Amino acid sequence: MPGFSKLELRILDVLWTRGRVAIREIQEALAEPRPAYTTVQTMVYRLEKKQAVRRVRKIGNAHIFEASMSRQEAHRDLLDYVLGLFGGRIQPVMAHWAESGVSRDELADAEKLLRGLAVKKRKRT
Repeated sequence: MPGFSKLELRILDVLWTRGRVAIREIQEALAEPRPAYTTVQTMVYRLEKKQAVRRVRKIGNAHIFEASMSRQEAHRDLLDYVLGLFGGRIQPVMAHWAESGVSRDELADAEKLLRGLAVKKRKRT
């Protein structure tokens, strides 16, 4: 499955929050129950292969990593993948949101965002 696993997203969240860190620091920043160091190491290497993180330096035996994509880029990639499962149609996703109890504040934020995008689109044409 393309995209990121839950653990990969948790690791990315540590990198987005803390910036440049070693694998041990990532592991210690994760909530209990923490995965083993070797599990975090494997996930970081997978994220590196996916070009979501990069090694920025080495201190002794420790490699220091940072996120190479923003939180927004990662979320956009995940949403694009989900929409692709529905043939690019957003209606099933919106229906699920409505059924799952999206809050009025979240709905208002979404409407505001859509209006802003519509205005930008009109200005381009």
